[in-house]
Amino acid sequence: MIFADKLITLRKKAGWSQEELAEKLNVTRQSVSKWEGAQSVPDIDKILQLSCLFGVTTDYLLKDDAAEPEYTEDDTSPLPRVTLAQANDYLAKAQGQRA
Repeated sequence: MIFADKLITLRKKAGWSQEELAEKLNVTRQSVSKWEGAQSVPDIDKILQLSCLFGVTTDYLLKDDAAEPEYTEDDTSPLPRVTLAQANDYLAKAQGQRA
């Protein structure tokens, strides 16, 4: 699958129009249309933005042989993710130490 097809699939899966995607990337709708029509390819900055927007790797976007999306871990947050059970256990232990 080529970049243009991947972009169409990801955009539609997100439920966005070309106009909505263009706004998120600060480009024109015509630019998105050209990318999806395989008439041009976005610059590397836009590739990186697309990767973040859709939560996929740049390899998936750029390599023709990568048919299945390779999702990235959202590690932009400095805080670790915990389950509600883990949070409750921590709070119970912390309250037990105060008593």
